Amino acid sequence: MRAPAIRALGVLSGEEAKSAQAKSADWGSAGAISGPPHAKSLKNETVDSTLQILALPRPDRPGDRFRRATRECLLALAAVDAMLEDGKASREAIAGERTALLYVTAAAYGASNRAFIERRGGVMHFAYTAPAVVPAEVAIEFGVVGPYGILIGGAPATLRAIGQAARLLDAGTCDRALVLAVEIFEECADLYARHRRSYRWPLVETAACLWLERGGGELSFESARGGPRAAGVAGAGERFAAGPLADLRDWRARATAGPVELSGRWRGEQARLHWSPEKSHARGSAA
Repeated sequence: MRAPAIRALGVLSGEEAKSAQAKSADWGSAGAISGPPHAKSLKNETVDSTLQILALPRPDRPGDRFRRATRECLLALAAVDAMLEDGKASREAIAGERTALLYVTAAAYGASNRAFIERRGGVMHFAYTAPAVVPAEVAIEFGVVGPYGILIGGAPATLRAIGQAARLLDAGTCDRALVLAVEIFEECADLYARHRRSYRWPLVETAACLWLERGGGELSFESARGGPRAAGVAGAGERFAAGPLADLRDWRARATAGPVELSGRWRGEQARLHWSPEKSHARGSAA
């Protein structure tokens, strides 16, 4: 299929949060690297303190309607802000019916579901337990009313979302497509610790948004069950659905002129996306 062109990419990562915390005592505990914060709630169970989570702090966002917004929603909005900053674009540039929004996550809704169950939340908080609330907040805040989709899963789901965005753009269904991925872990850290063998540690909280437009390169997707885990380029650790976008950020930062291969594994599926962008976009230009 025809590859889309990268217009801009914003990535917020727990790695940067840790670095900022080390440089500023005012960062606060939310951005800390720590063992599972819910360890004290476990009964008759010892949690390995070496199982680390690189967490992102809760963003501050002005406006009364954000007082009850969940951390994952606020991080999604912040990721779009970062994308707009990368592309030197205004909010109006992505508003309207010609912008598609594809949201991917494997775990971001776990925090709100846990909070709702344990705190016995009311009707007002029930809406935040749905995965759809995150892209809905983005659509409302930025006026995005074009084609819309949600994919639940890890890195392969994000690769599929990029492929779906490419098809929408190639068909003329939209003029631009946003691929949004948010993964947070801190609120459910003890649950991940109980299944520690299923993940690569540390778990790296990440919120990322990719802005795609029509391009002229080539894009191919392949998927298989089983096989060895493909190594990402975004360092050690697990980012779930946000991994491919972090890898893409690192590829752009290296100013590589050639193609990029994004890969990821989830629940036994190994997927790869071979992306040969147009030369004018190969260096990550936001122009």
